[in-house]
Formats: sequence, structure tokens, C-alpha cells
Amino acid sequence: MSDIFLLVAAGGCRVALPVAQLEAVTDAGEIATLPVAEPAMVGVATVRGETLPVISLARLLGAEASDDSGTFVLVDAGGTRICLAVEHAETLSRGEVMPLPADGATPWARAVLRDGEALVPLLDLEALAERLAATGRAS
Repeated sequence: MSDIFLLVAAGGCRVALPVAQLEAVTDAGEIATLPVAEPAMVGVATVRGETLPVISLARLLGAEASDDSGTFVLVDAGGTRICLAVEHAETLSRGEVMPLPADGATPWARAVLRDGEALVPLLDLEALAERLAATGRAS
């Protein structure tokens, strides 16, 4: 299967997001911090008139401290709208989706995308939405 993906970067990592679930890419706005148990959630922001949870992609990936306040990527994760804070959106790519390697090194991914010679993890947005819902942080 070959689909179109947005490649984004955060914390020195690159991941792919399905364009079919993409709603917007915009400059990062102001984030209101909240005391939450979810370490990847940095707060909420108003995007297109709606208050949405903001997830730091760098924190989600377990990466070192990162300036992920440059760009917001608004996604629809199975009916839950989430704002991902990333360093930048790199490019659109058409690529072949392949199963995850058996090493289990990417628990937040659902597959990998072949981008030239590189394999780029495909973020599992539905699992992210379920994780937020389980902690009572998204609706």
C-alpha cells in the first residue's frame, strides 16, 4: 500500500503522520499549561476557535529536551482532535507502509514508512487518543 504522509521532526526524531488524518499545520500558538499526569501533554491551546490538548511529540517519543514549540500539527485521531507540538513539518512523502520491526523499539508506532532508504515510524494516532482518554485528558 502506498499513501501520502507528512514527515515531522521533534527531539531529533522523524515520524510520519497520515495526511488522511491531518487537519492543519500552523505556527504554534500560546499553550496554557495544566497540571496533568500525562508526561507528553504540555497543556491546551486554542486552535481554530477550539481548545485542544497539546502533545509534545518529543516527550511522547521519549526524546531529549526539544524546542517543539515551532509548529502545531492538528490531527483527527479516530474522532479525537489532538494538537501535536513539533519542531517543524519536513515534507510530504508518498511511501510504502510496512510492518513494524520485531524489536519493539517503537511502541508508539503502528508501522514504518519507507522513505527512500530510511524507515520512518508511522505514529499510531488512535493509540495516542486512547491513552489520553484513559487518563481523562481528551474527549
